[in-house]
Amino acid sequence: MDNIVVAFPKLANAQNIKKILAQSGYPVAAVCTTGAQALQNVNSLESGIVVCGARFVDMMYDELYSYLPKGFQMLLVASPASFENKGVDNLVCLALPMKVHELLQTVEMMEYTIARRRKKMRQKPKERSKEEVQQIERAKALLMERNNMTEEEAHRYIQKRSMDNATGLTETAQMILSLMGEA
Repeated sequence: MDNIVVAFPKLANAQNIKKILAQSGYPVAAVCTTGAQALQNVNSLESGIVVCGARFVDMMYDELYSYLPKGFQMLLVASPASFENKGVDNLVCLALPMKVHELLQTVEMMEYTIARRRKKMRQKPKERSKEEVQQIERAKALLMERNNMTEEEAHRYIQKRSMDNATGLTETAQMILSLMGEA
């Protein structure tokens, strides 16, 4: 479960939302009454959801939204007039008066979206730097030259050694280069 930051200008409203979420098992990392407090709290967290009202003493919700780090989503709880025609993309809104089950279902949906996004990011192959690619290519060239391998065989050899030793391709290529005196 991700962290939740609750931010409403009235502390009583924020604490009521926190109580509802906490009773349902959601971790509430912070309760805030200003946009600046909310930003300070989200910047210390990796990802999560900001549940907030439309206006604070120091900023409006759209300004807060624009400052949120990449791993955060915003759930705006406000009157429909507050969020119509604002043009804020990917903003989830709940109209007042709000029902408890609507809040919980919406937070659950947002958590699911964040979890899916995080899973996709983990599945992306890691991008290698130019130097790392060059090391792998040098190791393949060395294997091809000294052991009469094709490029595909050399690549598979490095991959196999990498998996057997539980190391990355770059680290395995570095080991091959150092063992063969080319490092």
